[in-house]
Amino acid sequence: MPLEQNTRLTVSAGIASSSVAGVLVLLKLWALAQTGALSVAASLADSGMDLMVSLGALAAIVYAARPPDEDHAFGHTSAEDLAALGQALFVTITGLVIGWAAVARLLAPAPTELKEEGSGIVVMLISILLTLGLILWQRRVIRRTGSRVVEADALHYLGDLVFNLGAILSLAAASTLDLGQIDSVVALGAAAILILGALRVGRGAWDALMDRAADPKIAEGIAEIAGNWPGVRGFHDVKTRTAGSRVFVQIHIELDGDQTLAEAHAIGASLRRAIIEAYPQADVIIHKDVARPPA
Repeated sequence: MPLEQNTRLTVSAGIASSSVAGVLVLLKLWALAQTGALSVAASLADSGMDLMVSLGALAAIVYAARPPDEDHAFGHTSAEDLAALGQALFVTITGLVIGWAAVARLLAPAPTELKEEGSGIVVMLISILLTLGLILWQRRVIRRTGSRVVEADALHYLGDLVFNLGAILSLAAASTLDLGQIDSVVALGAAAILILGALRVGRGAWDALMDRAADPKIAEGIAEIAGNWPGVRGFHDVKTRTAGSRVFVQIHIELDGDQTLAEAHAIGASLRRAIIEAYPQADVIIHKDVARPPA
């Protein structure tokens, strides 16, 4: 897929994410006022955080899409990793606060009474439908672009989906079985899921910022292409690193030293095109070396 199309898809995911988050915040504010349920409050807090980080992620996506310039020769895609790292931190803090509130409510001498459970359930059902639609679109964008910032954003909404389902369970249990404590148990479980997911996304963003190598399968695929390319007698020093949704690749190929510069350039250029065709997110630099004569 062309890089420009990847950028458009990533920006569309950011716009959709921010829009859905704004709608969910308004819906859940009303539901919290109606029910007083901690599980609804947890879902509201998650959506509020989603709105904030989604707006930040959208800004990072737009900035990362800027072409390379004099001060940023390799582009601006690391902004995606910085945004993803910030998102992971915010999600972790949110999970800890919600978990603390759930424990406090579980240890309270008297259970908290919930109200207007039916209204809360309707709002949560609407939220689930909106969130499911957004997650499906985000997953498509992730498959096409590999964007880490969209992956981090999708985590928020997956957590929101868990919160919504948990809130429905809590409200239904409180309404029909008078089991208000389930509200706190569900909130505690959802907080744990959020924290674990945030740690995974945060680790990926940190690895990218520290120039960790890309997925070994990418290096293996590039090596297979180079090893079978016409005119290439050998290759070495295949190096990769990631920055946002981009993968930067360097490879040394060994060519016949008796051929013309034009012939050597043609081999390198065609190999570069083949690698980019296989890995559209790749930025490829090929070094040409003279092949050693056979011993």
